[in-house]
Amino acid sequence: MNTATYVLLAASQHIWNVTAAFIGGLVVAGALIWAVRVGMRYMDQEEPRPRSEEQPRLPDGGAVREMREIREPDEMPDMSKSGSRLMPYELHHAATRTGKDQNRKRWLPGSSGAFGSGGPGHV
Repeated sequence: MNTATYVLLAASQHIWNVTAAFIGGLVVAGALIWAVRVGMRYMDQEEPRPRSEEQPRLPDGGAVREMREIREPDEMPDMSKSGSRLMPYELHHAATRTGKDQNRKRWLPGSSGAFGSGGPGHV
């Protein structure tokens, strides 16, 4: 075989590669078009979107706000003195209760800082 034969084989191989890539691109494009059509058909079968008057509204009193409160632990009653056992109906619903003092604890200069802050701690 001479050089011309190799050039012809290389050119024909290049043409086959380009043709295969073009056909592959057509297959991918066709699959995408088919998927869009199936999706549109599926969306047409769905229930219609809610109208603006069917949308949720704020309550008459306005937006609901969160309530902040200081909680403190609700200790178990000491039943060792009376000698009777504690019954389930004597327990409270939650392990905490609303604190007596609702003022927030504030940082005081000279008191302890965060861990590793190098402060002296409580002085």
